Amino acid sequence: MRPMTRLVLGIVALAAILRAVALGLPSHVTVARSVVINAPESVIFPYLNNLHQFGKWSPWSARDAQLAVNYGGPETGQGARVTWTSKKPSIGTGSMEISETQPNRRIDLAVNYSGLEGTSAYDIVPAGSGSKVIWTFGYESGSSPLKRWKALMLDGFVGAEYRAGLDRLKEKVEADRRPTMPTFSPTSPGAVYPQPAPPAASLPPGAAPAPAAPVPQGAALPPAPQAGPAATGATATPPAAQPSTAPEAADSATTSTAPKKKKRRQQN
Repeated sequence: MRPMTRLVLGIVALAAILRAVALGLPSHVTVARSVVINAPESVIFPYLNNLHQFGKWSPWSARDAQLAVNYGGPETGQGARVTWTSKKPSIGTGSMEISETQPNRRIDLAVNYSGLEGTSAYDIVPAGSGSKVIWTFGYESGSSPLKRWKALMLDGFVGAEYRAGLDRLKEKVEADRRPTMPTFSPTSPGAVYPQPAPPAASLPPGAAPAPAAPVPQGAALPPAPQAGPAATGATATPPAAQPSTAPEAADSATTSTAPKKKKRRQQN
């Protein structure tokens, strides 16, 4: 048998085997990815029901900054449509159109990803203090062996795109709900920044304390404290003691009488 004939027979046998295996593959494939967002269902639903919001969290817009996006039909709800075109072969062209909505619960869409037609849906269910968003893609391969083999690769291809998109959706929703603190510019005209008063212990010696706040007109004044020993709690200081001169007087008297006694003794 010639080599060429063997090659042809080998290809035919391989095709027969692949066809037989394809008959055992599922005719319908579903790809699903989910994420939990810290927000109620009523907050998340507008991001999905309004396709004009899709470009803000789409996985394809993150990969191609020059992605061309067009909108059609109503802005929200059934009939809303978005199409996109990219020069990158991995993105290509695609479209999404809302076919049915259930407020705050589910959105059904008809999608086409570079010729891969199928159905898609967003399901929003409560999850603790937040909500769980499930993004699914359904593909009907029918009886075609080629489509059935193609369906086996959808989980890796579509699943990765859905995961990236849901992560961006979570980041977008939670960032929009995060409270923002007011900012003050030091160069803003008329901006007043109060300065805290220094504590009394840190005042330099001899410095006067800060004046008291004025009392509103008509407000009752507190009674004045009564002066007295009991009120102040201070003790009176006794006057300084005067030195006594009695010893000095006694000494002078003794001195003056001593000569007189001696004189009397001489006369006797």
